[in-house]
Amino acid sequence: MALGAFDNVIVYSLLLKRRNPLNIVLGGISGGMPAAFGWVFVTNSISLTMIVMVGLVVLWIPNHIWSLAVRYKEDYEKANVPMLPVVVEEKKALRCIVSTSILLVAFSILLFYLNTFGLIYLATASILGSAMSLLNLWLFFNPTKQNAWIVFKFSSPYLAIIFLAMIVDVLLS
Repeated sequence: MALGAFDNVIVYSLLLKRRNPLNIVLGGISGGMPAAFGWVFVTNSISLTMIVMVGLVVLWIPNHIWSLAVRYKEDYEKANVPMLPVVVEEKKALRCIVSTSILLVAFSILLFYLNTFGLIYLATASILGSAMSLLNLWLFFNPTKQNAWIVFKFSSPYLAIIFLAMIVDVLLS
């Protein structure tokens, strides 16, 4: 948890937030630390599953925040916050959003193949992952503020539902 606090307060908030377009990527590690902490607390071990779960959170953050930054690009510019969609060409930012989205879906499906979660989880991750991928591709080929907002709104509950599916799967298996 100390690593998460350090990453959030020092790396993200003090060093990167207003200085570097990769602020949320490098600061995203702090978002994954509660999953790591919970895994270690429950299993008393560090495992590949835990690392993939942390990766899920880290990969979710760019999709979520950068789609919001596409929607509110002018506001980020006025506030002088160098979010990736503000400082690079739109297509490049959208490629980054789609790329992290594909990795996010791959990490979510990988958890099934690590024999950590079962079919309830796999079905949930597959359906949500398919929708996430399609929405991000739609945004890439039709980059509008409205489409970016739709991606942001879809991504908002995405991670919570994925983690909820893990819980339900374990409880019902």
